[in-house]
Amino acid sequence: MKEVTVYAPATVANVVCGFDILGFALSEPSDKMVVRISDKKGVTIINKDDFDLPTEASQNVAGVALLAMLDALNGEVKGFEIESTKTIKPGSGIGSSAASAAAAVVGANELLNKRFSNDELVGFAMCGEAVASGAKHADNIAPCIYGGVILVRSNDPIDIIPIPAPPLYVTVLHPQIEIKTSEARQILKKKVTLKDAITQWANVAGLIAGLMKSDYALIGRSLTDVIVEPMRSTLIPQYDEVKKASLAAGALGGGISGSGPSVFMLSSDEATAHRVEAAIKQVYDKVGIDFHLYITTINPYGVKAIV
Repeated sequence: MKEVTVYAPATVANVVCGFDILGFALSEPSDKMVVRISDKKGVTIINKDDFDLPTEASQNVAGVALLAMLDALNGEVKGFEIESTKTIKPGSGIGSSAASAAAAVVGANELLNKRFSNDELVGFAMCGEAVASGAKHADNIAPCIYGGVILVRSNDPIDIIPIPAPPLYVTVLHPQIEIKTSEARQILKKKVTLKDAITQWANVAGLIAGLMKSDYALIGRSLTDVIVEPMRSTLIPQYDEVKKASLAAGALGGGISGSGPSVFMLSSDEATAHRVEAAIKQVYDKVGIDFHLYITTINPYGVKAIV
């Protein structure tokens, strides 16, 4: 097999209280990538979209991820060629860079008869993610590759825990502004109080327990962030009003997706998700900036390869 086409889903990272350790995959949108084994050394990148991303492998998240894989192959394969068609807008907060890196390594692994484990693929893809955010973190990468809801217990060594979850509908608001992950990390406090740390630990534990027990009320009570959200919410226009309106419309809860600007809200049923969508639209129609709103679900499969 010389070529494979893969589709990599958008993802929500942090999931409010789980900064850098929780994430889930979305059923839509997704990126398309064609991956080929190449006789040319290194990684050749062909962009089929209008985002003008770097084609130099060392500056491209997918390129860096594949370079890490090539290092592990020790010369067994000379190189890879990828054609990338992105739908997930860079800087949107729903895992655009993770989708690129994950698509590349999953596609290459298919061509290698699945030589590497999912955890190894996460490791390669994290090298690419570091190019975009300045840090190796797996809370977008892992759900993109594994699908579903993921707990990243450790980045080094990699320890990924899939978390079972009940049916959930996701209302996503994407203001058409860009927030760079690297810059959003810089505004965070370097130290937190013990009181806030205890509150955050309790909410993370409560959220995971709620997901595993299909306890929607517990999920809702646990979707609270006392550490990161107070800092980053200032970057998103009308964030507090959006959240208040969503909760009033019946959302379980929600918050900033990744570093933003996208905001997500979870609902237990589709009808509620549509009410939340209408409530957010009412708020954002007054803001004066373009925005996209859509409803989706949690993607249980992750990156999908089509041979």
